[in-house]
Amino acid sequence: MAGKLKFAVYWASMCGGCDVAITHLNEKVLDVVAVADFVFWPCAMDFKLADLQGYKDKSIDVCLFNGGIRTEEHKHIAELLQKKSKVMVAFGSCACFGGITGLANATTRDALFKAAYLQQTSTPNPKKTMPKLKTMVQEGELTLPQVFETALALDQAIAVDYYLPGCPPETGTVAAAVNAIATGKLPPKGATIAGTKPLCDECPKKKEEKKIKEFKRPHEVIIPPDSTKCLLEQGIVCCGPATVSGCGARCISVNMPCRGCYGPPAGVKDQGAKLLSALGSIIDSADEKEIRKIVDQIADPIGTFYRYGLPKALLRRTRAQ
Repeated sequence: MAGKLKFAVYWASMCGGCDVAITHLNEKVLDVVAVADFVFWPCAMDFKLADLQGYKDKSIDVCLFNGGIRTEEHKHIAELLQKKSKVMVAFGSCACFGGITGLANATTRDALFKAAYLQQTSTPNPKKTMPKLKTMVQEGELTLPQVFETALALDQAIAVDYYLPGCPPETGTVAAAVNAIATGKLPPKGATIAGTKPLCDECPKKKEEKKIKEFKRPHEVIIPPDSTKCLLEQGIVCCGPATVSGCGARCISVNMPCRGCYGPPAGVKDQGAKLLSALGSIIDSADEKEIRKIVDQIADPIGTFYRYGLPKALLRRTRAQ
């Protein structure tokens, strides 16, 4: 239909949840199709790379790009979509910050391939079969596909106009973003379409004195936590102090701690460092040994502090060997 916006949606290094978030608009999806046509969405419809290559430059109004950049293919299609689109939106935590797959930066590409194909026990691989792509590089005893050594967020590969975070983005936020696009009421370029305050400022749970003697993971809590009291004050690591609002506190509303998927508030350069500072301020001890014992109760610090944002952290990866 003439006059309708042209949307593109692409899936790079991510789980697919962001595509599901679009379908979860439910009846609101009718509002989307009333103003927009999807002209490239390989995950949902039968589009080929040749279709995208055939579009005129800047003929696509908006691209919602899901996922981080892990391979040459991801980067190539991101660059192509940028060429064909007027507006590029980093859609979801993986595109905005690197996401779960960005935790691969805590090790090396060589170690990842060995763990996945040669050292795993759940799927026998007696012939030591490895992935084979068109572009290959030789590394030690392994022949690896051209996977980048370092996982990237989208804006570390191409220029991004807007950021819509979340794992996946909350349905109301998606609907609001589509409405802003349709009506031309978008914020200034470079803006993050989320809340404006730390999540703690909008959390309905009671905050009293944050002093704790231990940290616990949700599954280690035998007695259900008090549903009215701040989870962090109950010793459950919650990323609320270092995470921007905008999700509607969906996890916290069902008594699960915030995992940090909406990213840091404005002005915070390193979400993990901010969370580390917040946790350090509530440990109720002045004894160095006791403090270390309490801190050691935080399992997987990198996965806790940088679950979604390691590629955008000040220290973006371990040193490649």
